[in-house]
Amino acid sequence: MDFVQYGLGRWLHILAGILWVGLLYYFNFVQADALKAAQADGTAGGITKHVVPRALLWFRAAAVVTWLMGAMMLGDKIDEAFLFKERAYIPIGVGAWLGTIMLFNVWVLIWPNQKKVLGLTPATDEEKAAARKTATLASRTNFILSIPMLLCMGGSTHGLPF
Repeated sequence: MDFVQYGLGRWLHILAGILWVGLLYYFNFVQADALKAAQADGTAGGITKHVVPRALLWFRAAAVVTWLMGAMMLGDKIDEAFLFKERAYIPIGVGAWLGTIMLFNVWVLIWPNQKKVLGLTPATDEEKAAARKTATLASRTNFILSIPMLLCMGGSTHGLPF
């Protein structure tokens, strides 16, 4: 069980986390501006039809796997981390809470609204505009939260820089 929990689980947590945060940065730094340019010249259809849904699928899956593997590694100490019961668990607890908020944003705010924007769920133009704003705000929030989350997650074993 130790190998699965701390060996395989840790690597899956790290790899899924890299994929999750990497796609988060891709959406915020690359895709947002690229879609604006593609919409301006009428070529956005291929991106929104083929690239975005696939990237969002990997994004959602990576978020779940990252969170589940993190919870598995915490094991029976999950309550110490989330409830800050011991001083040693404060950095990982803060990181776990930030990751949990980010997971919530992915599944409750970003994905349902992106389905409207992409036309996967019926929506009026006004609903699509509101959905785009909500999804963008949640995505930008996740981007901001990712930096302290990564510091806390790495800092729990390697020491925080402050």
